Amino acid sequence: MSPTVFYSKGRRYFFFSREETRMHIHVVSERGEAKFWLQPLVSLADYAGYSTRELIEIERTVNEHRDEIEKAWKSHFPG
Repeated sequence: MSPTVFYSKGRRYFFFSREETRMHIHVVSERGEAKFWLQPLVSLADYAGYSTRELIEIERTVNEHRDEIEKAWKSHFPG
């Protein structure tokens, strides 16, 4: 299961249910995919296909929605 947290500018922000426990978010669109750590700071973990400009925009979006993402993470992964 891969719950979607939100969509923004044609990109899906989500996490995988059976993956590592460190808080992070995946981002995917037809242009590429990326993974961002949320703690201790939002930072790029991995990507494919996105330009530097797109990654900066995505990171900004992750920062803007960080509280929402963390709340969704804690709801999906209780404990």
